[in-house]
Parts: sequence; C-alpha cells; structure tokens
Amino acid sequence: MTTVTFLTEEARIIGFDAIGHSGYAEEGEDIVCAAVTSAVRLVDATINDVMGLCASVKVNEKDGSIAFRLPGGLASETEFACQNLLTGLMVYLAELHDEYPENIEVMEA
Repeated sequence: MTTVTFLTEEARIIGFDAIGHSGYAEEGEDIVCAAVTSAVRLVDATINDVMGLCASVKVNEKDGSIAFRLPGGLASETEFACQNLLTGLMVYLAELHDEYPENIEVMEA
C-alpha cells in the first residue's frame, strides 16, 4: 500500500511523505503508483521548475518513497499558490483512495 502523509504546521501544508508501492499490479504496470508518481511530479515541476522555488525533494526508488518539503519564508502570493497546489494534490490523492482503498491511504499529520 502507498501511504501519503501531508505534513502541516497550523493551517499550512509544509510538505508530504509518500511511502510504499501500492500493490495494485506488478511494478511497471501499476496504475495507482503511476497516478501518484505523475501527480507528485507535476507538483514538484510546478513549484521548483516553473515557480523557481527550492522545495526539497528526496526520492528513494528502493522503498518507493518521496519526501517533499516547501521552503519557508515565501511571499504571500507564492505561499498561496503553493498551498493551492498541495491542497489540490491532497484532494486528488483522496479521490484516488476512494477508487482504490486497498492500495492508497492519505493522511494528515
């Protein structure tokens, strides 16, 4: 199962940890893992490459984990955009959980 934990400080999402393979299908054919990876990469590319921020992204392919952390001290407009992206990711993954409850879990910490 893939577990995605969104990390918060007060009302701010500061990042997330995604751990594990979903187990929906064999590696390379797993649509749940592909959906999670694609969504995470989109958020990463938007925040780091398009917006030019330096969010920390650590990927461990052996255990299938991704750790993402926003930088602190963002301007209010930039913070707003990042929070919308991360909230959108959380909603998308929660909807994926509704479709595949045995394969993905979404939590807040």
